[in-house]
Amino acid sequence: MRLGQLSLRSQLLLGILLPVLLGVLVNTVSLYRQALRAADTAYDRTLLASAKSIGEQLEVSGAGDAARVRATVPYSALEAFEADNRSRMFFKVSGFQGEMVSGFEDLPAWRGKLPDKGPYAALVDFYDDVYREQPVRVAVLLQPVASVEGRGVATVQVAETLELRQTLARQILVDTLWRQAALLAVLIGVVLWVVQRATRPVRELSAQLRGRAENDLSPIAAADAPRELQPLVDATNQVMGRLAHLLDHQKRFVRDTAHQLRTPLAVLKTQLQSALRGDVEPVQALHEINHTVDRATQLANQMLALAKVEQLRQQGDAPVLDWAEIARAVALDLGALIAQRQLDFEIATVPAPVRGHEWALRELTRNLLHNAIKLCREGGTLAMRVVSDGRTAALTIADSGPGLAPELRERLFQSFAAGERGGGSGLGLAICHEIVGSLGGSLSLDNRLASGRVVGLDATVRVPLADNPDR
Repeated sequence: MRLGQLSLRSQLLLGILLPVLLGVLVNTVSLYRQALRAADTAYDRTLLASAKSIGEQLEVSGAGDAARVRATVPYSALEAFEADNRSRMFFKVSGFQGEMVSGFEDLPAWRGKLPDKGPYAALVDFYDDVYREQPVRVAVLLQPVASVEGRGVATVQVAETLELRQTLARQILVDTLWRQAALLAVLIGVVLWVVQRATRPVRELSAQLRGRAENDLSPIAAADAPRELQPLVDATNQVMGRLAHLLDHQKRFVRDTAHQLRTPLAVLKTQLQSALRGDVEPVQALHEINHTVDRATQLANQMLALAKVEQLRQQGDAPVLDWAEIARAVALDLGALIAQRQLDFEIATVPAPVRGHEWALRELTRNLLHNAIKLCREGGTLAMRVVSDGRTAALTIADSGPGLAPELRERLFQSFAAGERGGGSGLGLAICHEIVGSLGGSLSLDNRLASGRVVGLDATVRVPLADNPDR
């Protein structure tokens, strides 16, 4: 199992306890070695003292090259330095030429050299060896011996078996392990308590989410959550807000669609039944049915367009497009309708890079222009302008219609709210309003006055330029 698949609590425990365990292990080994070095130092002092005691009893006999070391050291002299009956001591005294003088002859001779900087003022060296198949610790003392007749340096070796040292080492190890085990138990208990307490808000938050109803998308109430969890709670609340908005939009779309399509379908059924009974002429019935189907088709297309606006809103950043090019393309598409109403059409544009989906910009421009064409009196004037002030791009469509009554201004942005002259579905301006909101812009409808009377309506859309740093 990978580390990322473990729970947060397991990761915290592993991340804290493993370094602690490693630290305790390293500390245990370090303490044990320090204790052993301290024990060796203490017992080495005993070996040095016994070697000095033997060295003080050495004498010189003979003169010149015939000078020899003489020693009369009974083994009982070492009993004072033996700590107890568990260890034994051995000694060996070698003369000026390395000859055996006293002690245990089979004790291996010293082959080492004195340390450059020893811990003692005496000429002494300590080393480990094996004697009579037992490990021993040996102290070697180079003892100067002098008399009136001759002088030289004798070698005194004192060896001690390691039973007492090993017993002390085991006792030190056990004491160290007990202390470290107690410390480790305390650390583990503290870590478990801290981790359990630190992860409690996460578990409470999980339980709160699991206990929610399926359709409950209200914000999470976690005012007491730690600061580290607040970004997660805030992000979750934002996601829930977007989901709630999307769900409400879908519910409203389904409700409005069912309500609006019910009427044309009922009319269509009535017309078919009337035609089947022969109440109207077949040609007239077909014309009426065709008109009803056109109305239903327009309504369905506009409902789908309204739903698509919300879909595009959820897609995030849109590409940068030149609104002027799209406006010209839409004007060209509706050119036949403009010509049919014999309108004096004028168009003027400047480059206007904005961030938006092509469908949304085209639908917005087409709806506004199509409404203006319908509102213009036949043979009237119609103007389309795209301008830029360095911060925003503005599309203005000026018609020569009757204008807009003040009480209808805000209501026209609501779904299924038709104007005085319209017989449409009332979705055109609602779609425009939703698209403008998704682009981060604004839409205004203002009557144009001349000599104190209304001569037309200006529909103006303002959208931030794509390179505007304040967007």
